[in-house]
Amino acid sequence: MTLNQVKNIGIPNIAVPAKVCEDPHCPFHGNLKLRGRILKGNVVSTKMHKTVVIQRDYNYYISKYQRYERRKSKITAHLPDCIEVKEGDQVRVAECRKISKTVAFVVIEKAIKEE
Repeated sequence: MTLNQVKNIGIPNIAVPAKVCEDPHCPFHGNLKLRGRILKGNVVSTKMHKTVVIQRDYNYYISKYQRYERRKSKITAHLPDCIEVKEGDQVRVAECRKISKTVAFVVIEKAIKEE
């Protein structure tokens, strides 16, 4: 794949990043294939090298009390060089093969934050 080629990742309504990178784990410019789940969450930490921690908030139904409780989970995701993200941003991540012990997702876009 040449430097100017951008791969179609097969997910509709995902904007291709304007910046070009040489990261082999980038779904747009590298060889990483996406599969499975697509999730949305907020970036909590960017302290790791090329990795971000994303927090997902969701409601869990308790059938005994017929009510919902708020829960949250953290996911580590690979951050390609072509996507600029800082703490507090809302991002969309897609599942991929295991990149390391804890990383099995990759950031595919910076989403518009919903208030």
